Parts: sequence; structure tokens; C-alpha cells
Amino acid sequence: MLDCELVSADAPKRSGEQPAANAGAGFPRAARLLKHSDFDRVYKQGRRHFSTHMTMFYLPQAVGASPKDVSPDKTARVGFTVGRVLGGAVERNRIKRRLREAVRQRRAVLQGGVDVVINPKKSVLTVEFSALLEEVGRALDAIGKKLGEK
Repeated sequence: MLDCELVSADAPKRSGEQPAANAGAGFPRAARLLKHSDFDRVYKQGRRHFSTHMTMFYLPQAVGASPKDVSPDKTARVGFTVGRVLGGAVERNRIKRRLREAVRQRRAVLQGGVDVVINPKKSVLTVEFSALLEEVGRALDAIGKKLGEK
């Protein structure tokens, strides 16, 4: 007779809760610019901040916006424009993922209702993520200071 041992191949049980480190650290829909009209308004009426790897356009939400376009709690909203000139779909999506994560980690720097559109340069693909994170933080901080002066 054969000696067989019963082995369970089940995956370990997962709890439905996320770890505390990631709780509330998402990039919610209310914090994103989604409408073409919002992008146009920021480009046409907003100001620019230049940095090494990107250009940021920004505009306070109250300027030129219809009441339905302004977020009710006046949170900062961020959008990304990554044109075809920056590469194929894979490269453009990678740029957007890297920028989205950097903004997600540094979004708390922006206070109040401001719309920001980030227009990256091709160098965003090759720069170290820690440097990108620092640059996004500096740019958002500079935007916050410029808006605070007004």
C-alpha cells in the first residue's frame, strides 16, 4: 500500500481590511481634473510654474468656473496631459502612473481649491522616482506659496 500524505494547496486567508499605512492614501475622483472644459480653463486663464522635468499650470477654482464645476469642499484637483510626442501608449501610461503616484504622496502640500494640470517632459521616464517625488513636492509647494501671496 502507498503512503500518501494529504497536502492542502489553499492560499492563506486574507482579511478584507487594508493595512493602516495605505488607509485613506488613495487618489480619489474628487481630487482629479477630468473634464476637458476644466483643462481648457486652467490652460487659458491659469499661471505656469516651470521645473526641470515638467510644467505645471494652476488656477484657483473660483476663477472662471461655473458653480457646478467647482468641487464642493474646495479640494485641490490635479490633471495630467501626456501627448503622443512623449512616446507610445506604454511610455505615456508609465509617465502617468509615475506622476500620479508622486502627486498622491505629495498632494497634502496643496491647500484650498486650486486646479493643477501637469504637463511632463520625456525625461520623466528616466529620472529616478525619488528625484521626481522631490520635484513634484517642490513645485506643489511653490504653487501653494504663490497662491497664498494673493
